Amino acid sequence: MEFALLGAVSTVFGMVITYFTFMRGRDKSIKNEAEDGAVIKTKLDSIGKGVDDIRIDLKANEKQMSRMNEQLIRVDESTKSAHKRIDKLEGVRKHG
Repeated sequence: MEFALLGAVSTVFGMVITYFTFMRGRDKSIKNEAEDGAVIKTKLDSIGKGVDDIRIDLKANEKQMSRMNEQLIRVDESTKSAHKRIDKLEGVRKHG
């Protein structure tokens, strides 16, 4: 009978140790998952900020390109006008 009681106590003791080991492992797992989640969130926030910065730079570049395009059109028109005046002067020279 003592062996049966000793076996039962050992079994219960083993179950208690197993339970506490499981709980400890689960807590570590939860802690590790939380840390990993925080690291991922931080990295995603950093990536998001980088994307926002790129968008701002892209908009600034688009505005600059638009201004340069307008300037190019003005220079082209001025060049055409200058060529017309030069052509008129050359025509006057040839006939005069």
